[in-house]
Amino acid sequence: MSERNEQEKKQSGSVVRVLVGVLVVLALSCVLIAVLQRRIRTHSWRRSSGINLTGLGKAMQIYGKDFEGKLPAAGQTGELKRMGVNYRRPRAETDLEYWLENMILYHRFTDNEVAAATGLTKKEIIAAKDKFNIRAENHPQREKDAPLLVLAYPGGRHPRIGFLEGAIEPQRETKFSVFTPWDPKSYVVVDLPEAIWSNLGLTYLAHTHIDTIWTKQAIELPKLEWNRHADGILDIERELPNKILFGAKVKPTREAVRMEMWLKNGTKQKLSDLRIQICVMPKMAAGFEQQTNENKVFRDPYAACRSIDGKRWIITAWENCHRPWGNERCPCFHSDPKFPDLEPGQIHRLRGWLSFYEGTDIEAEFKRIEQTGWRSAIQ
Repeated sequence: MSERNEQEKKQSGSVVRVLVGVLVVLALSCVLIAVLQRRIRTHSWRRSSGINLTGLGKAMQIYGKDFEGKLPAAGQTGELKRMGVNYRRPRAETDLEYWLENMILYHRFTDNEVAAATGLTKKEIIAAKDKFNIRAENHPQREKDAPLLVLAYPGGRHPRIGFLEGAIEPQRETKFSVFTPWDPKSYVVVDLPEAIWSNLGLTYLAHTHIDTIWTKQAIELPKLEWNRHADGILDIERELPNKILFGAKVKPTREAVRMEMWLKNGTKQKLSDLRIQICVMPKMAAGFEQQTNENKVFRDPYAACRSIDGKRWIITAWENCHRPWGNERCPCFHSDPKFPDLEPGQIHRLRGWLSFYEGTDIEAEFKRIEQTGWRSAIQ
């Protein structure tokens, strides 16, 4: 009898040990699940905050997505709730008045787009519009013989229609708008420069897409603004952490917008393979916004986009162009220049051109532009 009891005790002990083991495994599993859930929540928060998120996922976080997880269709992004922190709050009342006039009177932004560009609440926007008496119907008329209208681009409305995942959080300090002479509501956005490549790698990028030599080092470049002058000229200059300096100047005239870009090698080593991307985006130019390259003509150094009726053109060119091309998804077109190799301390300047043409003989217009001497220095 005693021997039987002893055997039953051993069996009971074995069962208890098995149960204890199962409970331990379950407890460890619960702890592991909790840790994973916490990591997932943290990752989700980082994504919604725009931290450590790249590619299509980040573009969706910033500009919204439909129920299938696709980017919104063309024309829808301006009304979507902005989730990132890419806005620029006006620094003073004069700054606020300028940007409200820029956005509402000229770019014709909605309140949602103004909020996306400035970070202001709807209540603050309405109060500011009342204070400065800014109404869309008060749009000033451009005089017949006035220079082409050039304005700093305010951000808040993505300058592309598509391929948004290739231009996340576009920075406004490289972008300016040129309004068409035939329609005050239509304009193109020029990104000067969109990107700078060198023997060091991707040395500058005006939005988030792929790593630059700075993002690889977790170095964030400060936000800048165009210097605005009374005669309509815009200029800007940026020094990179390694002392490479680049800048741009934009001068509107009646005939065209004259552009200039310069690079200075402030490093102690020779710079080579200095390729520049300068992007012209016609999303907001009525009749030019088709996502195709069939409406474009490339004749080095000229790149031209034709209106849907075939009667109007937008033309750009840069000296020392190494690649005239277009991306139909954006849509955009380029006359991308290349700087010569620069020794330490050396500086070089390149000139560019943007104009509008009404007519059908684009080849003759290229020849006419060539005779203007646009490659000479702008004053």
